[in-house]
Amino acid sequence: MQVRRRLCGAAAALGVVLAVTTVPPVQASSDHRPGGGIARTLPLGPPGLTETRTTHTLQPGVTLTRIVRGAQDPALHWTVEATIPGGDTSPDPDAPPSTLKDRASAEELVADLRRDGFQARTEPVTTPRTADYAGGTLGWRVRIGTFGSQSAATAERARLLAAGHSGSVVHTGWDGARTDRGPWRIDVLTIDPRTFRGSLDATYGPDLEQRETTSALAAGADAVAAVNAGFFVLDPRAGAPGDPAGVGVYDGRLLSEPVSGRPALVVHDNGKRNQVTRLTWQGRVTAGKTSLALHGINRVPGLIRNCGGSEGDTPTALPLHDVTCTNPDQLVAFTADFGASTPQGPGTEAVLDERGRVVELRTPRGGPLPPGGSSVQATGRYAADLTALARPGERLRIETALRDDRGHRVTPSPRTDIVNGGPELVRDGRLHVTPATDGMVHPGDPSWYYGWVHKRNPRTLAGVDAAGRTVLITADGRSTDSLGLSITESAEVARSLGLRDAVNLDGGGSTTMVVKDQVINSPSDAAGERPVGDALVILPRRH
Repeated sequence: MQVRRRLCGAAAALGVVLAVTTVPPVQASSDHRPGGGIARTLPLGPPGLTETRTTHTLQPGVTLTRIVRGAQDPALHWTVEATIPGGDTSPDPDAPPSTLKDRASAEELVADLRRDGFQARTEPVTTPRTADYAGGTLGWRVRIGTFGSQSAATAERARLLAAGHSGSVVHTGWDGARTDRGPWRIDVLTIDPRTFRGSLDATYGPDLEQRETTSALAAGADAVAAVNAGFFVLDPRAGAPGDPAGVGVYDGRLLSEPVSGRPALVVHDNGKRNQVTRLTWQGRVTAGKTSLALHGINRVPGLIRNCGGSEGDTPTALPLHDVTCTNPDQLVAFTADFGASTPQGPGTEAVLDERGRVVELRTPRGGPLPPGGSSVQATGRYAADLTALARPGERLRIETALRDDRGHRVTPSPRTDIVNGGPELVRDGRLHVTPATDGMVHPGDPSWYYGWVHKRNPRTLAGVDAAGRTVLITADGRSTDSLGLSITESAEVARSLGLRDAVNLDGGGSTTMVVKDQVINSPSDAAGERPVGDALVILPRRH
């Protein structure tokens, strides 16, 4: 297996000995989970599946465990699923296609397909209950044929397209049935603060608005290991590609505002007291006794990726994942971290020097910042307000504050980073999956939930166990070599690995784990490793 060879190669390069354990298909009291604790087989598939765990130490306090469970299941097959491709409206390759229908519509489509000579059928899709979503029947899908190979299903799809219909080739192992026998391939990085003497950081690369691969971010930081981190803007129509689509705190500085109330992973560079918490924020720009409320930090004004912004945003001020809300009236602050130039467009921009004094009012907005400088951009009705506030020579104070879900102020130190995520998976050692709260339930669009939450996909997960260890997990998917995880399965896997609190990070084609300059998992994009917004990096001890 290619990825297994990659893992062994990384071990050889590090000069370590692999420890391979076949975990019994029952709970065992003598084996250990990655990072410590009692080992249990992963809660995937029926009991009795073979499961192996290969563990080695990357540096003191950091272990890497590869878990392989199950084997290729002859009961699984390829099929063609009738769809309206998501790519027609979104360039994001992870955009779930529109596939679910009500039963009557599904049966009507089946009748049309059968008249055109296709062996079509309807199948109900039932999804499990979560902490904040009732679950039940999402809708009915329409599928065509049963094929032993992807190439045969692809040929049937070509015939479907020629007949004027649309569809995609899928493997039934990605559906999420509990009876599937695998395989699953999961990599686990565990950081034990009792012996860890390196650093755990988040990095976005040279600037926020550009995307880099996880391996490039790891190389730039001279990291021992890394995983991709939070959600980010991919489509230029949704903002600046690479910009975190949610909270981003780096070296204690808030450089991207939260999606209101969504969970985030808080890490300290010594690996101690890391946590999953929910965050909101407030920001103001003040001159003298007059101040204006900020709506964002380091993002294109008027475009709020994943929503969760402020009153007046369309279609909602609540979190709504993979949706870009809009608002023509915005006030957004920028730091030099954003990029070489601030976003251009209608409105006004107050340019500030390193002391916060107004050196220029730009209309239209957009352009470079002075060394050590910053700016505030205003659109719509706020343009006049900013012009009145930001007189040349006036000192503007830009103030931001994070708050946790209890309303307490969060004051990150320069050794603290925060990356965005969602939904929450585990809280206080119990399953606590929150897709509705975190915007993964799209009203009137069950197909989105079906594709993103219900079905198996590659996933990146993170959390903290009861002993204070930080655990970073990647699960490969979208292949027959590794089926991937649903969101519910992700939570179950996180809990089975001993996590007390856990959150889902960005997944799909973004899921990547790097060890010693090698990508050790199998990213799912056809083009290979995807450039992302930021990454979590484990650095060696500095002497």
